Amino acid sequence: MDLPDPVAARAFAFDEPNYQAGVYRDVLLRRWRNTLGRTMWDFPGGRTGGNRYLVLGLGTGQTADLAVPPDRNELIAYGPLLSDNGATWLGTAALVRAPDPDTARAILTPDRYADIEVHNWQFGGRP
Repeated sequence: MDLPDPVAARAFAFDEPNYQAGVYRDVLLRRWRNTLGRTMWDFPGGRTGGNRYLVLGLGTGQTADLAVPPDRNELIAYGPLLSDNGATWLGTAALVRAPDPDTARAILTPDRYADIEVHNWQFGGRP
């Protein structure tokens, strides 16, 4: 979402009717910068075919995986997760088409993150 500030992001997430009804167990809000410079709708691989995943590397310490991987063909979106003010790296997020969750996870450097989460994803958001 392109929102003006952290207050608007929190309002968007926590005032959302499904959140209010208890549909979501957790909500993680992070500033994110898409370093691919395109939207998911611009993904040259199309909207159908293959498995798609949201990969979240939750970081600690020094930054990792800031550069876009050289093989961009299966990347839908990619970039750093940042603090509210954009000054501190908190991890990396990727939307990727991959045959399985382990292949999707391999987009990030495993020993540079406190945790790497892999979630099924589809165009428009998580299923």
